[in-house]
Amino acid sequence: MSRLINRVERSAYRDSVALMRIARMLSGLAGVEGAAAMIGTPANKALMREAGLLGAEGEAATPNDIVLAVRAHDAAAAAAALEAATRALAGRPEASEATLARARSLHGALEALPGANLALVSVPGDFAALEARRALERGLNVMVFSDNVPLETERSLKELAAERGLLLMGPDCGTALLGGTPLAFANAVPRGDVGIVSASGTGLQEVSCLAARLGGGVSHGIGVGGRDLDARIGALGTLAAMRLLEADAGTRVVVLISKPPARAVAARVLEAAAQGRKPYVICFLGADALPAARNVRFASTLCEAAELAMEATIDAEDLPAAALGPGRIRGLYCGGTLCAEARIVFARAGLSGHEFVDLGADEFTRGRPHPMIEPTLRTPHLRAALADPAVAALLVDVVLGFGGHDDPAGVLVGSLGKTTKPVIASVTGTDRDPQVRARQVAFLRDAGVLVAPSNAHASAYAAKLASQCSPA
Repeated sequence: MSRLINRVERSAYRDSVALMRIARMLSGLAGVEGAAAMIGTPANKALMREAGLLGAEGEAATPNDIVLAVRAHDAAAAAAALEAATRALAGRPEASEATLARARSLHGALEALPGANLALVSVPGDFAALEARRALERGLNVMVFSDNVPLETERSLKELAAERGLLLMGPDCGTALLGGTPLAFANAVPRGDVGIVSASGTGLQEVSCLAARLGGGVSHGIGVGGRDLDARIGALGTLAAMRLLEADAGTRVVVLISKPPARAVAARVLEAAAQGRKPYVICFLGADALPAARNVRFASTLCEAAELAMEATIDAEDLPAAALGPGRIRGLYCGGTLCAEARIVFARAGLSGHEFVDLGADEFTRGRPHPMIEPTLRTPHLRAALADPAVAALLVDVVLGFGGHDDPAGVLVGSLGKTTKPVIASVTGTDRDPQVRARQVAFLRDAGVLVAPSNAHASAYAAKLASQCSPA
């Protein structure tokens, strides 16, 4: 019978990514069925409760506490895992981290780094707005990695940033590349003259990596948060980022990436682009036809956006023919925008009856790390698809970069086993990433996975196969 144990560390705090890493470590221990390490906010406790990981001790935690939770096969395994979590929480920083300036408040951080001009906020959403506002009031640009910030609060923060001539990225901004410095889930790409403004983290990663493979690089990649082009936000972050890139001498062309914006917001962004001095490439994935505008070219996929920005083409690298029996394609994605792109490619090919699942969505990550951090989250879904006779082939992404798992291809191959079903993949990343894209691609191909040069190519190849058979 499973055993659930919670431990509350009173008046303690760790960055959400650090807590995710602890949860990932716990999930890999023998006998552990589920694990979480979270700040004890009401929202986080609700997530843990729904995941079956919150006990009576965790229920009593406050937003000033950390909740460690383990569900294991038996009491001994749960206790051992909890002790490992406690040691990890109290562990000393690595040597590379020990040399960094440390502070317990924004005031202390500015005393340690008086020349800083950017604050990265990664605290529970309940506190993120307060910290972001404090940073803006001190004259700092702000990247808000935190999510669960109310929409009206996001707007007020972006209005404050605009009043002060500052940039507010986020909330829920997972990727940025500023002056050659990667932040959060970004990749190691060279400096160049392509500026990117993106409401999508994996969209920014895909375009920046493809531009690098075409021989270019990124001046700045500015994430604005997934809700920025909502009618209630009005593209405040996007417009601010566009102004910054217009003024940046190192930016030649600007790429805008988002899922379909509100119509009035799209018109506002197009007007700003048309009045700009630099050429724009706009990729609003799945949006209806947009009116022509001076300085603007439109891309229907992330790959096309990179190609237009670089005025070059990614080699299609024709994949070998694959035998596909009757059935449907199931896409199992870590990146939400990559998943949306695949769905759009199939729809434009007139195909229906296929499935595309974003495993990074909230319903799959409650109480657990994001699949880019812990790709084993995808494993049960992969195995279910392989065992399903109605599934003819799988379509997947492998996303590399800082903050991600150190070997996502290895985890994927281990999850697939010796399947005879075609598995089609794309690998978002560069050879300068910690995981080294060329090695990840080679490992996948050695295991029989069909690796396409981009997510758009992978989706188009899968759609071609699907058009040759009928869904089961």
